[in-house]
Amino acid sequence: MHEIRVHNTLSGKVEPFVPLEPGEIRMYTCGPTVYDYAHIGNFRTFVFQDILRRFLKLRGFKLTHVMNLTDVDDRIIANAAKAGISIRDYTEKYIQAFFADCRALSVESPEHWIRATDHIDDMVALIQRLQKNTYTYPSEGSLYYRIAKFKDYGKLSKIDLTGIQAGARVDNDRYDKESARDFALWKAPKPGEHFWKTPIGAGRPGWHIECSAMAMKYLGETLDIHTGGIDLAFPHHENEIAQSEAATGKPFVRYWLHAEHLLVEGEKMSKSLGNFFTLRDLFAKGYKPSALRFALASVPYRRQLNFTFDGLQQATSSVERLRNFAARLKQEKFPAGSQPAIAERIAKAADDFDAGLSDDLNTAQALAAVYDLVREANIAMDKGEFRQGELAAVQELLANFDRVFAVLEDNDGEKLQALGYTDASSGLGDAAIEKLVAARQAARQRRDFAASDRIRKELAERGILLEDAKDGSVRWKRK
Repeated sequence: MHEIRVHNTLSGKVEPFVPLEPGEIRMYTCGPTVYDYAHIGNFRTFVFQDILRRFLKLRGFKLTHVMNLTDVDDRIIANAAKAGISIRDYTEKYIQAFFADCRALSVESPEHWIRATDHIDDMVALIQRLQKNTYTYPSEGSLYYRIAKFKDYGKLSKIDLTGIQAGARVDNDRYDKESARDFALWKAPKPGEHFWKTPIGAGRPGWHIECSAMAMKYLGETLDIHTGGIDLAFPHHENEIAQSEAATGKPFVRYWLHAEHLLVEGEKMSKSLGNFFTLRDLFAKGYKPSALRFALASVPYRRQLNFTFDGLQQATSSVERLRNFAARLKQEKFPAGSQPAIAERIAKAADDFDAGLSDDLNTAQALAAVYDLVREANIAMDKGEFRQGELAAVQELLANFDRVFAVLEDNDGEKLQALGYTDASSGLGDAAIEKLVAARQAARQRRDFAASDRIRKELAERGILLEDAKDGSVRWKRK
């Protein structure tokens, strides 16, 4: 196995990854702000985080992985007040939709899903530690963080602080990327908005304090990995560092990993351009969850991903090619013995796959290793050169591939039906296909050719082609 190396935003370099405790990893990933449905730009980051999680598990690490659900911020407060319902009632719909979207894209659940509104006391306690260390000051019922007192401010994003105006403050949760200003830790309540009564006064937490308090509660004062989209590096993650390290005096995170932006057909995604898509928008157009996951995972996370519908169609074909290869391995009978050249080629593909993922999660290299092998193995099978002796090794490689990329199982139809897309039921799973093929074989044996033809036609309509071999066996493949 290759040494795992990751690009650490904090150092600006690719470094060997060594967790604080051997064999164990404490990882925090910024989840969605649940004021609306998550879009494909969000899921570019969530799929990257899932690929990272799955690869670390494949390598045998024990993970304690926390993902937050930001269920209180300016937009949520305003939207809930406008709707005349509680924050919890407003966000619940979008939280459940996010969980359903994660299941559709085979994004694994972390060890802990945590909601900001369940941790107000932890945030208040952290703010009190900052008060004690004189990093805060009050103004008009709110509490602010004094950036000038934290000498390392800017070390993550490398932001230039020379023009910072002493005492300049920002009250909203999101602010200009170019400006570094004292930010609200605790906000005074506004008329008609939800607030909490606490020892530091009535109000509600600022966005940044939420992640610091929750991360340290579950993972301790120094984390191994913190991930998110590159847009969060400043101000959110910069402010997390300032809060956490000012309170503890210890390094907050050892490795910061940030995913680059997603473009749509070469342009920034926006509702005004008509190129803004949720997962549900794409599923309604007939695209499969596995194809979308493959497309989002195919470009290494630190490269900008240009999402195109041509690319999504190519991803659909790539997934089908892999599934057809796996079916061929399962269905065909190969000559006994071993072919040393093919065995060596499989071993090289396995090594290249690991090398790609070990190199800062280079998914493009890992995918190329597997697909090159699939092409060569198919050629060998066509020539009758593939042997039973190589079957176990290539199936093990596919299994390891799928433990990370999670697209091999043909369950798109079931996933779409779970989301309510009943018109997408054409995605038959392997077991259902095998059952229909067996029923057709039984019909042929009893010379019920009408039933046999009807099953063949049904399978063809659902994208499954049958090939009757001379020895009486049947192979099937997807169109």
